[in-house]
Amino acid sequence: MTHTAATQGTQESLWSTALRSRDRRVTRQRLGVLAAVEAIPHATAEEISSAAQAELPHITVQSVYVILADLTGIGLVRRIDTPHSPARYETRVGDNHHHAICSGCGRIEDVDCAVGHAPCLTPEWSPGAHRMTIDIAEVVYQGLCEDCRQAATSHP
Repeated sequence: MTHTAATQGTQESLWSTALRSRDRRVTRQRLGVLAAVEAIPHATAEEISSAAQAELPHITVQSVYVILADLTGIGLVRRIDTPHSPARYETRVGDNHHHAICSGCGRIEDVDCAVGHAPCLTPEWSPGAHRMTIDIAEVVYQGLCEDCRQAATSHP
């Protein structure tokens, strides 16, 4: 067994355990979608569908959407709603990290909390507000990545 096959088998076993712990059956389709999301962080449902279909030719786009919604609902996948783009998905969940989006090429990068903890989860409430428990805060940084910035300065 190659190192890649062993790593894939280990990850598949982790996903299987995670699915069972959330009362979901372990299916080839769910594992295929999870593998695609893991392999292509910040991918759209269409990109995930294409990657999953490479391994499972009979999986439909509709099935991928249904599986993504379910995996998001049970906390195995995070849906990222970015401006001017379809939803994106990732398997990095539970740490309340943020995202930086290049306004030139659309690349998305993960950004850890700037101060080392999650102060954005303890907001300052307006007077009279009905307080709630905050589970996640969506912070989106927008700017130009290094490649787009260099391209912009080299082409006046």
